Amino acid sequence: MIYRMLALNIDGTIVNEYGKIAKETKEAVEYVQDKGVPVTLVTSRSFASAKKVAKALKLENPIVTHGGAYIANELEKPMYVRKIAEDITYEVSQFLEGFSSQIHLAHEKYSIVGKANNQSRNTTKVTWQRESRLLYSKRVVDRVTDYLLENPMSVPKMSVVLEHKEDVWDIVAAMKGMYEEVEAIPTSENKIDIVPRGVSKLRGLMYLSERLGVKKEQIVMVGSGIDDLDTMRCCGLGVSMGEAPLEVKREADWITRSQDQQGISYFIMELFRKQHPIPFLKKMNIIK
Repeated sequence: MIYRMLALNIDGTIVNEYGKIAKETKEAVEYVQDKGVPVTLVTSRSFASAKKVAKALKLENPIVTHGGAYIANELEKPMYVRKIAEDITYEVSQFLEGFSSQIHLAHEKYSIVGKANNQSRNTTKVTWQRESRLLYSKRVVDRVTDYLLENPMSVPKMSVVLEHKEDVWDIVAAMKGMYEEVEAIPTSENKIDIVPRGVSKLRGLMYLSERLGVKKEQIVMVGSGIDDLDTMRCCGLGVSMGEAPLEVKREADWITRSQDQQGISYFIMELFRKQHPIPFLKKMNIIK
């Protein structure tokens, strides 16, 4: 198989727990791009946060952000945008404030974060700190709903971090019954992303690949979280990081090494070193 696109998750795949990108990872991504294979990011992060990672990797193509709700190369020129309506953003925030939690509204230009209560403060601090290292403008408010009353917002994505992980699936079920406009997607044992109905990492990647003229079986997807599973299953080659959860590794076609063992660079060199550059393959009429 000739692979014509490489899609990468960010957290747990490219960026480590300290917010760093290994030199070897940058070199490996550059190696793939030099072969004429477009590289993109597929992430639940905000566009502004993900774009900083894309710049560090010298990516030239649009990236899939906000869990698939915002696809762009430049902030002011999105290729695709879906947002949660202002009234639904408020109602969902009001519902979530009934739990021991912290709410994050991820607008494409800035974010609003509600203060965690005493019980959930330690959990939320650990969960948000990794993205905060690469975050855009952030405003912390006492209560998200109070802020929204004065400043209505339509956002591509909402997130909630819960103190009690058993609340996750209760909220997912409740949201499914209450709202046709949004979907609640668990991204870890205590975190949920809420996006417009019909939005997902998979749909975002398929939207982008179609416009780049790449078939799904020609895509390599590297993931590390449970929200990467659908995308990994659908693509031609699904690759799991070595430290990914067991359910992710079970579904992978290839399990690479861990981040500490340079899993990305190892996998890329093993897979792509024998593949000729795309321009050469086109010149030889091997591919169109």
